Formats: sequence, structure tokens, C-alpha cells
Amino acid sequence: MDELGDAVIGSPGIAFQVVLGAAPLPYVRRLLGERACELLELLQEGSVEGAIRKVAASAISPERLIGDPAERGELLDLLPEGKKVELAERLGWNGAPSPSAFLAALPWSLEERRAFLGFLGLVVDRAPEAPVSSRRPAEPVYGLFPHQRRAAAGVRRLLYSGERRTVLHLPTGVGKTRTGMSLICDHLRHNERTLVVWLARGRELLEQAALEFERAWASLGNREVTVTRMWGDAPTDLDELTDGIVVLGLEKAGAAAKSVPGFLDQLALRTALTVFDEAHQAIAPTYRRVVEALTLRSDSSLLGLTATPGRTWADISEDEKLADFFARQKVMLEIDGYDNPVTALIEQGYLARPDFRTVAADSGMKLSARDKEALAASFDIPDELIAQLADNVQWNLQVVRTVLDLSEQHRRILLFAASVEHSRLLVAILNMFGVDAEQVTGESSTRHRDRVINRFKGPGTRPMVLSNYGVLTTGFDAPAASAAVIARPTRSLVLYSQMVGRVIRGPKAGGTSTCDVVTVVDPALPGFGDVAEAFTNWEDVWKAR
Repeated sequence: MDELGDAVIGSPGIAFQVVLGAAPLPYVRRLLGERACELLELLQEGSVEGAIRKVAASAISPERLIGDPAERGELLDLLPEGKKVELAERLGWNGAPSPSAFLAALPWSLEERRAFLGFLGLVVDRAPEAPVSSRRPAEPVYGLFPHQRRAAAGVRRLLYSGERRTVLHLPTGVGKTRTGMSLICDHLRHNERTLVVWLARGRELLEQAALEFERAWASLGNREVTVTRMWGDAPTDLDELTDGIVVLGLEKAGAAAKSVPGFLDQLALRTALTVFDEAHQAIAPTYRRVVEALTLRSDSSLLGLTATPGRTWADISEDEKLADFFARQKVMLEIDGYDNPVTALIEQGYLARPDFRTVAADSGMKLSARDKEALAASFDIPDELIAQLADNVQWNLQVVRTVLDLSEQHRRILLFAASVEHSRLLVAILNMFGVDAEQVTGESSTRHRDRVINRFKGPGTRPMVLSNYGVLTTGFDAPAASAAVIARPTRSLVLYSQMVGRVIRGPKAGGTSTCDVVTVVDPALPGFGDVAEAFTNWEDVWKAR
């Protein structure tokens, strides 16, 4: 009997890694990609075949193989005859035609693909997620640091007179949400039977806001109010909703405005304060229409919260549109004796002192004239150019070595990858070297994302790397994270500041005294590599008239 047959005798199904372990090496190399194989050959001394098969078992997506008819056919051909029979029987085969012909003729519905995944020893998460209650009561220990109280006082002066709109500009990790919730509690105490609408994008930011309000109101509240979670599949029912806070997803608001006649109008009639988290997004056309609909009342106030009060790094016209939308009224953190408050916050321990450095900034990637034109015309680096870098062997070699070095000094490391596939490959290679690495992306299930993030935030002492693509730039709070590897290039100072902000929380705020930020961004660009300079990048726009 061959090696594959020996490995699976007497056990139901067959493990995916066993199939790949016995598959022809050229097949495995093709699935993994020659760039990844070349990277492993540079990292691994001696025979690389075992490393290729081990990394492939983690880096290759079985779901993708099973979902593609041609790839699925090749995978089925690799099964021993006895296992083909077993799989066919699981899927309803009655003895004719041959198991191979039966499997080839199947329509491969979602349930059949799930059965194949289970046959390969892969857990299929089919349990329904526990529904989140859209409403819960908040019952009446919530202080602010001196700099937060000063900022809140400045906001109050602008929020209830004149233009009745302003932006609160605080660095990431300094308590924008907490300060905002204190202001909301003040508003609700002084305006009984009224609603506050909190607008944000993304489940993490929305749930973080709802939980933070409950903590704030338990200390600062004077009555029972309703906390309404309105995102995802939650209903948009406004019946008997007259007092409290509505945490409303921007996508939900836009969809409801189209499908529920009068939804925003009814909500606006009951709302005198709207808060827009990550306010630099407020002038995106769909979001702007939502905000304008909610602030039609003459006594309506609008508060924006952001660490980056601009849309771009250097396009003043775009940044001026944002400033105009908020009537060019912005309250920036001020600390006596300091020209730049970020410097004070670092010295006083509210923010970690960051050490910025670059590795492999020269990827060796050659840009065509068309690539250069696309780069010049874009606010950020186009996706196709990022993909070229993500496929660059020398660059990935440096990224892996950098993370391995950092894992000897840091307990929690955040890795920002250039794509979902890039994140998967890096995590698979790090795991091969014994590093505890996990990933979350927009494709991750809620259950998987919550499990991985909770473990990353947990008290474990073993170093852990959490890789992500497009998920953890906002709404993610992990004070123990003390190093970030930005393995994707960007020209967006907003995005860059958000990524750096994930690891900059200081000891007075539950974080660390120092942090490492390793990046591919050229720190010679204004604001890139200096959190204090980045914080004041947009001041000229807001002061201009």
C-alpha cells in the first residue's frame, strides 16, 4: 500500500495536510506559488520540500480549491480510491456509476462543499451566531484626565451656539471615545427625553461605542435610558424610542434611508446631537447625506471625533471640504507649556514613546510609466502596485525576519499585510518557525475574529503576532500591543496614523512605555515617522479662511 493509504487506514475521511503531504511536489509548489517557494528556499537550510508542504497546508485555502471546479477535480484525483468511495457514499452515491464519475457530476452545492471540507478534517462553523440584543438598559466610575476635561469644555462652547458643529481632535490612544461619551452623558442629563445618534463604520467601532456608553452612563447617568444597537441585521424599529443613544452603522443608515420611507426624518425629529466617529470620513457622499438628514433641526448639534482631521496627506482642496463641513471649528488638545500636545503626552506617560525604523524600503520593484502615472494620480498607492510588492520575495524575506526579531522582545505584535493572501502566507511561514501567529481579515467569521482578538488581548506570556488586512486600523484596542510591522506601503497619512495608533497607548492608559513601529513608508515624508508632526499636519487647513 502507498504512503497515503497507510496514513489514513481505519480513520474516517482524510486530513487535508495528509493529502498535500503525499501529493506530487510540483502540484504543491504550483498551489503555493513559486515566489513563496523561493522565499522558503532562502529561509530554510537544506531540503526545502518539507517546509513547502508544511507551509502549503496552512497558506493554501481549501475553501478556494473546493470552490473552483478545475482545482476541485485535481484535489479529488489525489484521493486514494477507498477514500473516493467513502466521500461519494457520504454524498449519496448508491454504487453506480464509478465514485469518480459520481463526484465529477455533482453540482457541488454549498452543503456538498461543506461536507467535503469536513471530510478533509476541517471544522465547518455552521452554528448560528448568538443574536445580539439591539436594546438593553444602562444603569447609573468615569473620570477624565485633565487634558480631556479641557478639550471637553472647548467642545461644549462650540456645540450649543453659532454653527453648532465642531470636531474634537485627539490623538489615538488618548481617549476620544471616552471624552465623547462624557459629553453625550452631559447632553442627556440636561435634555431629558431626547436621542443621541452615534455614527460609525464597522462592527468593532460600533460595539466599542455601545459598551463605552454603558460604562459612562453607569457612573454619570441620572435615569434609565435605552441603548439601541442598530447595525448588521438589527431592526430599524423606532417605535417608543425617545430617550437614550442610538449606535447606528453608516451602512445601515444608508440602506434604511432607501428601504424604510421616512426613517432618517423620524430619527432626526427626536435627535438633537449627532456624533460622527472617525469624522474624516464624513464628507463621503453617502455619509454626508445621512449626516445632513439627521441635522435638519435648528437646534441640532454635530460633533466629529478624529485623530486625523483631514482626508489626505497633501491635497488641501479635499481637506478644506472637510473643514468647511464642520464650519472650520475644531477643538485640539492643548497642554500648557507645550507647543505640541503629543510631545507632552509621551513625556507624561499617556502615550508610548515610539521608535520608528524602516526595512526593505527599496523593494527592487520596477515601475512602468503607466504605474507611475497611476501613483501620481492617486491619494494612496493603487492596489495593483501593492500586489506587486506583496509578491516580492526579498521584501517578504525582510518582513519575516523583522517579525522574528521583534518576537524576541515583544509579547504582542500587530502585522499589517498588503492583502488577504499576503497575510495568510506570512502567518503560515511564521507558524512554520514556531511563532504563535493568527490572522483576521474582512473574510473572517465573527466567531473566528472574536476568538483570535480575545486571545491576543489576553494575559498569555507567550509572544503572539496578529496579522490583518483592512480590519484593525480602527475600533481595535489592545494596550499590550507594543510593536507594529506595517508590511504594506501607503501614502495616506490618515491610514498610517491609524495603524501606528494601535500600539501607541502609554502606561497611564494601560499600555507600554515604548513601542516599535517598523514600516515600508519613507519617514522623510512629513508626518510619516513622527506622531507629533502627524498630529498637527492639517492645522493650516482648519485655520485658513
